[in-house]
Formats: sequence, structure tokens, C-alpha cells
Amino acid sequence: MSTGANWGTASALLNCTQMARADAWTIEHAYAAGTTLMENAGAAVARTLFERFGDARMVHVLCGPGNNGGDGYVAARILKERGVSVALHAFGAPRAGSDAEEAAKRCTVEVHTPGDFSPAGEDVVIDAVFGAGLTRALPGDVRATFGKVRECSCRVVAVDLPSGVNGNSGADLGGALAADATVTFFRKKPGHLLFPGRALCGNLILADIGVRPEVFRDDPPSIFENDPGLWHEALPRPNAEWHKYARGQAAVFSGGRHATGASRLAATAAQRAGAGAVTILGQADALDVQAAHVTSIMLRACGPDDAYDRLKELKGCRACVLGPGFGDLSTARLIAVSLLTEADATGMRLVLDADGITAFADDRKALFEAAKAAREPIMLLTPHEGEFGRMFPDLAEDGGLSKLDKAIKAAKRASAVVLYKGPDTVIAAPDGRAVINSNATPALATAGSGDVLAGLIGGLLAQGMPVFEASCAAAWLHGEAGRAAGPLAVAEDILAQIQPALTPLVD
Repeated sequence: MSTGANWGTASALLNCTQMARADAWTIEHAYAAGTTLMENAGAAVARTLFERFGDARMVHVLCGPGNNGGDGYVAARILKERGVSVALHAFGAPRAGSDAEEAAKRCTVEVHTPGDFSPAGEDVVIDAVFGAGLTRALPGDVRATFGKVRECSCRVVAVDLPSGVNGNSGADLGGALAADATVTFFRKKPGHLLFPGRALCGNLILADIGVRPEVFRDDPPSIFENDPGLWHEALPRPNAEWHKYARGQAAVFSGGRHATGASRLAATAAQRAGAGAVTILGQADALDVQAAHVTSIMLRACGPDDAYDRLKELKGCRACVLGPGFGDLSTARLIAVSLLTEADATGMRLVLDADGITAFADDRKALFEAAKAAREPIMLLTPHEGEFGRMFPDLAEDGGLSKLDKAIKAAKRASAVVLYKGPDTVIAAPDGRAVINSNATPALATAGSGDVLAGLIGGLLAQGMPVFEASCAAAWLHGEAGRAAGPLAVAEDILAQIQPALTPLVD
């Protein structure tokens, strides 16, 4: 499986098994001993205490029996050596012969039982109880101890992940303690970015502890945090020899006369993304309404029986956005299947959003078979949680799968890129690559925001950007535009911020 020609590893996300392999690889190739990695991890935690919580009256270090606890023993020792008042409470002894046992032997802080733990509001607690690989609910004594932390409202620094959060899924396994800051190592894990884990981590600090990036030569990553470095080179850039159709045309299908706004938002977003021409297609009475609101966006009349034919006639059209406010589900099915069936010949790509997705809730096989016939991924699905459940009911109901797992499986099944929306949007490709978007803000939770996103993707596709890269770029730009628009933004405010977010990347 390819990670893409220009996809580096700086924003790679590692699941718990991959992170363990990266540690082991570093040790086996004699770049660093396990105890050295643990020393560096504990030092990074101690450094965070000094830099961010230097006003603490006392630091309470809660250590589990594994390597996470070992990091805590190191941090406790360093803090004490630098004159900080430290209390250490252990949930069991480290395993004999482990690096954690060695860290505990070197630690000069007296070890107390959890029953002696009595924090105050001015204190800071280091949560070094369990690491990212936990797959069960927290034991009763840990939950009771965390209850004391919540009662006094003291600040918390988590080591790697808040205890009780699964590193692969971000799930709260029961009783996880919310942190003000989390110190993790080498690369982030999916659980740092997927909710509720993301909210429980607080301020996330990524520390270099000596794990070697050369590990990726033998174990290339396929999951990434969305970042311009992944897709920047694929962004279309102005070309002096282009005319508007060479630059690319995007088409957006309009809803009926009383449902034109969603398609207009999508069409405007496609323009803002740089499409040379944008056309809204719809029935005549709907276009009368559209004409009162748009100027540089073109209009073309069509009916249910000739909608796809009118789409094919558009000069230089490379992308079609189908679904925002569309309403006519039977026509949506006809357009989508026709487009996918002929895409290798026409070069057109399909963004299936909103009603376009709902149209296939009871006829998924026809859509997936049509998409599968193409030489490469030519379709993007943009479901929110409810739409995902309608398209992939078995995946949606599987409690053993994370949002990331579900998106990856859905993309493979549909032979399409899947952009599974939410505050932790996941974009997955049929080849197994996936990206988690982390720059979304609550400003995006507003009517019409999804229509803007669909149009953004369509505008990038119209300029020849690959489907997966266009989807990742649009999700990131959408987040940046929402941030700039402010906390009370409406969809039109988000539209206005697309160009300022995109321009620095293509200058």
C-alpha cells in the first residue's frame, strides 16, 4: 500500500502496536536503550511541569505498574532533585526485570499507597497510571483516586494519554481523568485526535525522546493528522496559459424553487476554491431564484430526464457536486450512477453529499458497483453520523470499531473516498490511507457549513486535484475558514474566509 509520493511522516499517527514496534526498533538497532527512552520521557513530563505549572504547591505522581508508571517514577525523581515538593503513589509494583522496575529503583521519592493520596486545589497531579494500550475500564482503586482529583479540582498532567482513554479509538473506557495537558512521545496516536479522547487530553505536547524516524522505512505509516504538508504540492496553482475552462469547471445541482440556498453555497465555495467556471444546473423555476442571487456563476436548465445529459455538455467540467438541498432522490440516483459509469471517458469526479447520499440508503450496491468499475477513486462521500448510519448500518452499529476504523472500512467497501464528518472528521481512501482533521471549531456547526465543504472539494477537483488530496485539503481549509470567521459564524462568513486561508498556500 502506498502512502502517496509526497506524503512524509512528520504528521503520521501511530496506533499502540505501531508505537510499541517503533520503540522496539529503536532499541534493537542500538539507537537508545529502553531505560534511556524512559528517562527522556520522564524528563519531558517534568519539563512540562516546570514550564506550565511552576506555581504548584505540590506535585502528586500517580504511578501504575507498567512503562507509563516508569515514566512517572523518572519525572518524580527529577522534580524532587530540582526542589519541587513531590508525593508519589503507586498502584502496584513494576514488573520484575522491566525498565519501569529500574526507574523505580532509581527514584528517590518515598512511595505511598493510593489510600494516602490527599490533593489540594493548588496542587498538580501527574497521571502516569495506565498508557494508551488500555482496553478495559479503570480498576476501582484508580477510579476512587481520580474521584479525589475531581473533588479538589486540581490541575492534571497526563503521561501519553489520560488513563482510561484508548489510544487507538479515543474512547473513554470508563472513568478517564480529564487532563489540562498531556505529554506524548515521538508521534501522536489516533486517540489523541478522536473524541472524546481529544477533549480529555487538554493541551497536547509532543516530545522527542529519541525514537528514530528511520523506523518508517520498514513500517510506513498510513494514518496521518491533516496538515498542508500532506497535500500542498498537489494544490492547483495559477497558470498564465490557462483560460477559465482549462482551469476547470465545477457543476452543482440545485434543489427545487424553495431549496436553492444549499447549492448556491456549494457553488460559491467551488469558485472560492479556484474553479475557473461554476455552473448550477436545475429546473427552470429554481434557476429563476438562483439568478436573483448569483452573477459570475452560470445557470443551465435541466429536468429529471435530461439532467445528466446537460451535465455532460458543460465544457471543461471535471467535478460535480450532487446532493445539497437536492430533494429528488430518484433523479440523484440516475445522475450519480450515470456519471460513475462513464467517468473514465468523461474525466468527471463526483462529490456525493446530503440528499445524494440519502438517495442510495436502500440501493447502496448499485452505487458501490458503479464506483468500483472506475480505474481509480472518482467519488467522494461526505456523510455526517446519521448519513453514515444509513449508508453503512453494520459498520455504524459495531461498537468495537473506532470512527477511524469505520471510515477506512467504508471507503474500501464503497470504492470511494469517505469524508466522515464531525468535530473529528476522518477522511479515508480505498487503499487504506486515512487522515484525521484536527482544526475544526464549533463555528462549523452551523446550517450550510457542510454545503460549503462539499463545494470546496468540488472546486479543487475541477482543477485536477486527486480526490483524496482534494478532500483533505478542503477539510483543512474549511477548518481554518471557520476559525477565522469566529465563534458565531454563519455559512456565508465561512465562505468569506476561504480565499484568505487558501491564498498563502498557492502564492
